[in-house]
Amino acid sequence: MEHLWLREAEAGYEAPNNKHDKGYKYLLSVKKVFVELLRTFIKQDWVNSIDESNVVKVDKSFILQDFKNKEADLVYWVKLNGKDVIFYILMEMQSKVDFQMPYRLLLYMVELWRGFLKDINECGEGRKEFKLPAIVPIVLYNGKNNWSACRSYKEYLDGYELFGDSVLNFEYIIIDVNRYDDKALLDMSNLIATAFLMDKKQDTDNLMENLKKAVNVLKKLNDKEFEIFKNWFLHIIVSGFEPENHDLIKKIIEESEEAETMEYNLAITLKEERLRNREEGKREGKIEGKIESILELLQELPDSIPQELECVIRVQKSMEILSTWHKLAAKVDSIEEFAREIKN
Repeated sequence: MEHLWLREAEAGYEAPNNKHDKGYKYLLSVKKVFVELLRTFIKQDWVNSIDESNVVKVDKSFILQDFKNKEADLVYWVKLNGKDVIFYILMEMQSKVDFQMPYRLLLYMVELWRGFLKDINECGEGRKEFKLPAIVPIVLYNGKNNWSACRSYKEYLDGYELFGDSVLNFEYIIIDVNRYDDKALLDMSNLIATAFLMDKKQDTDNLMENLKKAVNVLKKLNDKEFEIFKNWFLHIIVSGFEPENHDLIKKIIEESEEAETMEYNLAITLKEERLRNREEGKREGKIEGKIESILELLQELPDSIPQELECVIRVQKSMEILSTWHKLAAKVDSIEEFAREIKN
């Protein structure tokens, strides 16, 4: 059966829609990475029956307006053992667990079926033996806290125990990024597991340490996979560097043809940045000390320091000028004389 909403999405589905997408939607828009996700993190027999050639990404989103900035979704249509199956992946990138997840997934799933039924009616292929395609809901979550929302829909219903199978029910699959052990992710030795490892960062140091560990895995990726990883990784690491280095970080990542070169150059850049920051910190400390010393000298004079003059002194960042002012403050007889001299 050919479906209109599916056919519209087929062109260009093998590559991510937007290389600048900051999240997992960019990675998982590559059907090979999507299949890799299923085979690596879902331990069920049907996973082994998935043939990548029977996987098509549907270019539709079902996210509610209130959650547009908090999550993303992907829809894949899969022919599995001769049956049409829809995989709905909800990428939950909020820091807090959403306890309404079962209900929200139900809304998205109903919209999927609604679109499918509309397609059937337009094609004139509705028939008595018709069945809706199965939908497999998957939640990808990278929050710090353990996922603690209900896993089945019936648990979200008050008093469901009274009615057995008479109440609506389904279970979704949860993939909780931060619950996987670092070594286990490295041993999986593929792109999506490496992305999970990078996403578990606590700070830039941990991120760079994990990148160094993952170099041997990244070396095994083909050119296309490595390019996909680099585009995604750029948005993960750039926030850990000072804004003035963002262009350099982007250049290093984009121009790196090998994982080892990329990791080495990023590590060198981070080290140089920290040395500069340390020196800048020392310099700022000296400037602050000189400013306080000037103000202490002026406070020994008869008159109080006008707020405007204090502000002029505190915003001065030139050590050379501050040193001149310090000598002046030590020899003047009044605040007025000091103020007059620094204006000349």
